Amino acid sequence: MTTMVFGVPLQALLGQLLLGLINGSFYAILSLGLAVIFGLLNIINFTHGAQYMMGAFAAWILLNYAGIGFWWALILAPLIVGLFGIVIERLLISRLYQLDPLYGLLLTFGLALIIQGLFRNYYGVSGLPYAIPPELSGGWNLGFMFLPKYRAFVVVLSALVCFATWLLIEKTKLGAYLRAATENPALVQAFGVNVPLLLTLTYGFGVALAGFAGVLAAPIYSVNPIMGADIIIVVFAIVVIGGMGSIFGAVLTGFGLGLIEGLTKVFYPEAASTVIFFAMILVLLFKPAGLFGRAA
Repeated sequence: MTTMVFGVPLQALLGQLLLGLINGSFYAILSLGLAVIFGLLNIINFTHGAQYMMGAFAAWILLNYAGIGFWWALILAPLIVGLFGIVIERLLISRLYQLDPLYGLLLTFGLALIIQGLFRNYYGVSGLPYAIPPELSGGWNLGFMFLPKYRAFVVVLSALVCFATWLLIEKTKLGAYLRAATENPALVQAFGVNVPLLLTLTYGFGVALAGFAGVLAAPIYSVNPIMGADIIIVVFAIVVIGGMGSIFGAVLTGFGLGLIEGLTKVFYPEAASTVIFFAMILVLLFKPAGLFGRAA
């Protein structure tokens, strides 16, 4: 006999929760990268979605043109995307730190359109397949549901990366330098710290997180030039809900809203694509700084 929960089969409910947790993993990593860049550099990085897409394409290109598989791509693709971000930061974004954040938003939005257009022109809009690594194919039969190994791996690895990033920013000497450099760069430089290099590496790290998420997404979603455009608006909404610049808020809200989105697909499917934006409206009405943000 099928177990029912609020009139819904338990297997269907758990399946949607797993799907929501998978989406929440990508929301968390992407929101984390955005929060790092905005919180430490005060730049609203609208290129983040394009850089997420570049991570997936880097993994696909490494596999199809260099024979480099998934495990090495997890390391190399974020480095490639991060280096691209460093070049962008040095040439363009570094000139905007003293200006209104709106200038950074407009610049990165334009860059996102250019990058997406270049990939669409070369690869088209049809999805390119990327196989799950053999070590993670298949899954476990838990009795009440089938748990794919790769999706469980994505959830666990995403949580570990988010936790490690939080530790780096909040609990290490390097993180203290980063936070101090955004508040008083002249004072930090007086202690012999190369502040411009620190800011450049911070942007590169935030971009590398987007590339890392793209590699994880490649075996689950099709690799295509518009995959970043589909997710970036949702991720920005999550960052606003968690609190602009709040690393803890970005991670917790990303995972939490992924689960809420999964539950909504079970009980009220028509609202699944808008529930995150509805949550954003409520948060902005009652706590404009976000759930974990600080008032200006």
